[in-house]
Amino acid sequence: MVGNSAEREDDESRRSKPRRRYARGRAVGARLAAVLGVLGVAAGAVWGLTYAAALEPSPTTREIPALSVQAANVKPGSVTPVNASLKDSPKKRKQRPSGGAGTQGSGGGSLTGWAERTSPVIGVPARALIAYGNAEIVTRQTNPGCRLSWATLAGIGRVESDHGRYGGAVLQANGLPSKPIIGVPLNGSGGFKSISDTDGGKLDGDTEVDRAVGPMQFIPSTWASYATDGNGDGVADPQQIDDAALAAARYLCAGGRDMSAAEGWWAGLWSYNQSVEYGQKVFGLADHYARAVNQRG
Repeated sequence: MVGNSAEREDDESRRSKPRRRYARGRAVGARLAAVLGVLGVAAGAVWGLTYAAALEPSPTTREIPALSVQAANVKPGSVTPVNASLKDSPKKRKQRPSGGAGTQGSGGGSLTGWAERTSPVIGVPARALIAYGNAEIVTRQTNPGCRLSWATLAGIGRVESDHGRYGGAVLQANGLPSKPIIGVPLNGSGGFKSISDTDGGKLDGDTEVDRAVGPMQFIPSTWASYATDGNGDGVADPQQIDDAALAAARYLCAGGRDMSAAEGWWAGLWSYNQSVEYGQKVFGLADHYARAVNQRG
C-alpha cells in the first residue's frame, strides 16, 4: 500500500512505464461493462497500489486500448451526487468558492458534514473528501456535461498519494500535507523517460529535471496549464488538496469528455496515466467508495 514504506519500495522497483499527462488519443474501441465515472472491480480497495509518481507528455496520438476488467454491475447514474447527499444543497458557487472549500458549516447538511459522515465508512480522510466533493460540485456547475464523480477523484487520490499522506505526511486542516509531496526525478532512470526542468525548480525543488508534485501528482508543465484555486484563497498550489482536486477535475473533463460514459471515463483516465493497470486500480477503488456510500444510504 502507498502508506507502507516496505511495500512502497517494492512498488517503485516494479514500475516500468512512464506516466503521461498530455495524451490526446481518442477513446476508440474503449469498452467497459459499467460506468458512472466510477467503475467496478471486486475488492479493489485492498489491492497493493503502485505510487505512480512520474508524468510526461505523450509523444504520439494513439488509440486508447480497451480496459479489460471483471466489471461489477454499476449502472450509469447509480452513484449519488454529493449535492443529493446534502440535506440542504449548497448554493451555486463560482469556480473559486468564497471562503474556501468545505466552509458551509459542520452541520449534517453541509459539505463538511457529508465528508465527516462518509470518512469512517470508506477510510478516506474527511479533509480529502471535502476537496473531492467540492471539485464535483464546482464541476457540475461550471461543466455540467462532464458529470465527474467525487469517487473517481478519490480513486485517483488514493493511488497517487494516499489522499495526501504519502511518505508519512499528514493531511492538515488547511488542505496541505505536513510536508511537500514530491515524486521521483524524471531523469530517464527506473523506466521513466527524462523530462527536463520546466519550472526552474519552483514547484518541485529540482532545477535539472521535473518531478510530479502534490496529492494529485502534477508535473510542473501540466500544472502551468491547469493550475486552479479550489479553496478561494487567491493562490493555485498543487500541494493544496482543494486546488489539486479541482485542477484534476478540469483535466479529466478536458475536450468535452463525459465522465459518466464508458468511453469518456476511460479516455480521461488514459490521459491521466497511460496504463491499463492504473485504470483498473482507480476503477476498483472508485467503485468500492461509491458502493459503500450508497449502501450506507
